[in-house]
Amino acid sequence: MKNYIVLDLEWNQSPDGKEGTIDHFPFEIIEIGAVRLDEELMETGQFRRLIRPRVYPQIHYRISEVTHMDTAELERNGETFEAAIRDFLEWCGDDCVFCTWGSMDLTELQRNMAYYGVEIPFDKPLLYYDVQKLYSLLQGDGKQKQSLDITVEELGIREDRPFHRALDDAYYTGRVMAAMDFERVMEYWSTDYYRLPESKEEEVYLVFPGYSKYISRTFETKEEAIADKTVTDLICYRCNRMLRKKVRWFSVNQKFYFALGVCPEHGYLKGKIRMKRSDDGRVYAVKTMKLVDEEGARQIGEKKEEAKKKRIEKTKHRKQKTNTKMRGSD
Repeated sequence: MKNYIVLDLEWNQSPDGKEGTIDHFPFEIIEIGAVRLDEELMETGQFRRLIRPRVYPQIHYRISEVTHMDTAELERNGETFEAAIRDFLEWCGDDCVFCTWGSMDLTELQRNMAYYGVEIPFDKPLLYYDVQKLYSLLQGDGKQKQSLDITVEELGIREDRPFHRALDDAYYTGRVMAAMDFERVMEYWSTDYYRLPESKEEEVYLVFPGYSKYISRTFETKEEAIADKTVTDLICYRCNRMLRKKVRWFSVNQKFYFALGVCPEHGYLKGKIRMKRSDDGRVYAVKTMKLVDEEGARQIGEKKEEAKKKRIEKTKHRKQKTNTKMRGSD
């Protein structure tokens, strides 16, 4: 039987700002809270652990203001991260699906596990449900996100616990799942990118209602990634047909690339590649394919023309700047 593990974390950060922050470890977890839901979204268990901070032992004042935790409480009642995460993973069991409010918790959980040398047993990349995003999809386009407390109030859920502590927020997130039309948006998995495919065989291809997503392995450079044929192939996610490119890949800012393909059966499909960096500085690509109408196809063509004009203007400006410097040195 499938278990939904609704997870929430509280974490501390350096009170000295960026100067006191350790590279690739900006947040140290100080509380793990979770509730377990069955397939009917009924609560079947709770988990809570406080953790003694060792990297940032002084609690940041903003964290203390929000959570009402202090260093003395964590020293008195907290345990080591290694012990807490071991108990948590055992409590979760094998056949579990993680659910969170927002997209940061699982990344920071794995980052803390890596820092403390704890083996990460999750799939890579890890698929989970971002309940905040799912609720937004039910209410609109999935882009306008709102806070957990406002959502709880909006759904008329009884507020019998405080907010901004790990177990309480996990509890409310579980109540939101049960109150909203969860089955309607169950196909919209979110992807945590902390651990990425290491080989071509591990690359991920996902199909959602209305679009597909491909996640590449990592590359040394952006140029190497965009030169890979699998990264730039245009494929119809409905019939798996390789598409003829009507508009070839072009970039507007070296982070996003766009293209337009034509499927003889399903029409125009817009391709979008986003170049992202992993924690170790390598590059990976996230490509989406989405059906568009005539207007959407026209907009891709216009976007390419705009990008071309910007490149011409940029080149002209660079040449003028160079000529001015040369005249100044004569």
